[in-house]
Amino acid sequence: MGRTLENKKEIVADLKGTLSESTLALVIDYQGLTVAEITDLRRRLRPSGTVCKVTKNTFMGIAIQEDEKWQPLSELLKGSSAFLLVKEDFSSAIKAYQEFQKTSKKTELRGGVMDGRLLKEADVKALGDLPSKEQLMAQIAGAINALATKIAVGINEVPSSLARGIQAVADKDKDNSAETATE
Repeated sequence: MGRTLENKKEIVADLKGTLSESTLALVIDYQGLTVAEITDLRRRLRPSGTVCKVTKNTFMGIAIQEDEKWQPLSELLKGSSAFLLVKEDFSSAIKAYQEFQKTSKKTELRGGVMDGRLLKEADVKALGDLPSKEQLMAQIAGAINALATKIAVGINEVPSSLARGIQAVADKDKDNSAETATE
């Protein structure tokens, strides 16, 4: 039994909703993957906030039809397509997909779309090489911590320097008064 028109409209509306929340869409050829392998891919992508949709190219074509941001995706709609719709941390999502690809060796990345721009496989790989959101936050926190430590040491040094200066003046006065007393 085929899908009803209402069912098809729900699928397209769901795709539009997910695309509106996404910053990056990757298209992979998933032919040859078992249900268990697709489930494994979805499990790996979940922590990065990525949704893996396996749907007909026609439905995706209808979903992107009115959205200029996703228009370049139409060039990738051929064959058995799975769509990785990345909401936030695209670096982690790409790394998770690459790890899955290494173990399964059954999928092929066709490309992706980000900010209305078609991305080839090399572009996607370059995005994957960027540090993840957590790594960037750790680097920023480390830089802030180092700066705060330097400021604290500098502030701490002012009274110490002042105390050493006063001590040097006092020692000099003591030496001068000892010299005048011996004369």
